[in-house]
Amino acid sequence: MEKELMKDAQYRMDKTLEVLRKDLALIRTGRASLAILDGVTVDYYGAKTPLNQVANLAVPEGNLITVQPWEPPLLETIEKAILSSDLDLNPANDGKTLRIHIPPLTEERRKLLVKQVGKMAEEGRTALRQVRRDANDRLKRMLKDKEISEDDEKRALKEVQGLTDEHVKKVDEIVKNKEQDLMTV
Repeated sequence: MEKELMKDAQYRMDKTLEVLRKDLALIRTGRASLAILDGVTVDYYGAKTPLNQVANLAVPEGNLITVQPWEPPLLETIEKAILSSDLDLNPANDGKTLRIHIPPLTEERRKLLVKQVGKMAEEGRTALRQVRRDANDRLKRMLKDKEISEDDEKRALKEVQGLTDEHVKKVDEIVKNKEQDLMTV
């Protein structure tokens, strides 16, 4: 019973880290990355479809992304989708391909993005603490229902805390790396 609880807590904490990594990948750092376009969806025959499912995406240079639709009529639809996203990107349309130049970030913009990263990190830490709280509550309930002994509960509580500390350190590492990427000119 305890092992299942620990596995569940581990799984939920790992998922929290995964979500944080995905969210941070959407923040652009002044270098071209296909992850920037992950949130862009295109109206493809009436269905909202992720951009990477209707076009070839490539990064031929450090500050350039190319988008080549599989169907030429989609070019303008894709261009509109990118322009209407909140990414502040302006694709250049040459009739066959969209070229998206990633402008360098200003110092002010970098600082704002670092603050945004900090907020995301705090949300991640809060989610980890919520997982810990849930696990601790379940352990206390198990003790109350006499499913585990007091010694087992104390040991498991320490284990949950250790797991939480480990994941919080990982959040801090991930955020530190992202902040370094943002502040590197």
